[in-house]
Amino acid sequence: MRFKSFLFLFAAILALTSCVSTKQMSYLRENEEQIDSIIQVQRIRTPYRIQVGDLLSIRVKALDQELVGMFNPVGESNPNATTEEAVYFDGFTVDDHGNIRVPTLGEINVLGFTEKEVREKIEKKLLEEYFKEEANIFVTVKLAGIRYTTLGEIGQGSQVIYKDHVTIMEAIANAGGIQELGDREHVKIVRQYPHGEEVHTVDVTSLDVTKSPYYYIQPNDMIVVNPLPRKALGLGTTGLEVFRTVTSLITLATSIYFLTTR
Repeated sequence: MRFKSFLFLFAAILALTSCVSTKQMSYLRENEEQIDSIIQVQRIRTPYRIQVGDLLSIRVKALDQELVGMFNPVGESNPNATTEEAVYFDGFTVDDHGNIRVPTLGEINVLGFTEKEVREKIEKKLLEEYFKEEANIFVTVKLAGIRYTTLGEIGQGSQVIYKDHVTIMEAIANAGGIQELGDREHVKIVRQYPHGEEVHTVDVTSLDVTKSPYYYIQPNDMIVVNPLPRKALGLGTTGLEVFRTVTSLITLATSIYFLTTR
């Protein structure tokens, strides 16, 4: 009898310590000492610099649209093309040498430049070689959405959001959110730099993540959410699930014990 009591007490303790706590499943949790909080996000003012593999959308407009028609994507005349198709076929991909190929203008190096700098470079080239000031050309250069990849305990795959700025919270929500047994306290961001890849870790359960330099994701980021250790044990998510699983195992062990000691 004492043996059974010990086993069930052990099961209860294991159930309480193995379940996923509310703290681990929450997002943007406030400091317990704070009653009211005002989220002040410090937007990273450093402009993004274009890297190899980025996809750019470039448009040229003027008073006479026929004059600039050769510079604009052919896909504009196909209203049935989806956004993804249009971007893929008509966008300008930065090659391994950091160049893009623009109709008539040829190859233009954009590696390490900002969107504004690329726009100014194209405007200058157009005015020097093709148009006069009176043409009133208007050039727009934008990243064709922020593309990123998600892996692990989150909706897996390639994601894209058509905005200029995307937070880690928006990126996670767009991918379907983190699963119950995903580690929200150690979300990894694999980011590309000219010198190679670096891994950064953010805690999305804390409100302080809004102050992180990695709160805003960048194109080609990879977001990895690893499982909590208890997933490997297969005990369950809630305390009740864990208790039932452990109780079943202990009942089986107890039955085998009494059968073998008779």
